[in-house]
Amino acid sequence: MTDNHPEADVYREFLIAVMLHIEAIADRLGVHHVDVAALILLEMRGPLPVGAISEELGLPSASATRLIDRLEKAGYVRRVRGERDRRMVTVELLEGGMAEYHATRVTSERHLEQIRGQFTQEQVPLMLGLLAGVARAYRSATREIREQSG
Repeated sequence: MTDNHPEADVYREFLIAVMLHIEAIADRLGVHHVDVAALILLEMRGPLPVGAISEELGLPSASATRLIDRLEKAGYVRRVRGERDRRMVTVELLEGGMAEYHATRVTSERHLEQIRGQFTQEQVPLMLGLLAGVARAYRSATREIREQSG
């Protein structure tokens, strides 16, 4: 079913491409697609408490724990217990374990660099604003969908 809006079709093609790209990275790393999201999150924000990962990814705590178990077993992260409060657990990336992930990033960035050259310096903030807005919209929609389901 099409809604006769060519821009919607372009956008859907974009979404499909991003989803397939994340799946390809997950396959190469031997993890789940949501695990890739956690790696990206940890790379952007640095070490995070388990609860923050759970909240950021919209996962129940048990699912977040399994995700961290998988990433730890695969050699991408480690759990660090708080010095004062041993119940506090932070998850951090293992520098040596991220080589394969960084190889996928280099490949992705090489392809994206070809696009950057097609736009002026003045257009870049507009595009980044659009992407930031899309990210906020999808996070809000995701929360809403999950609330309706649960």
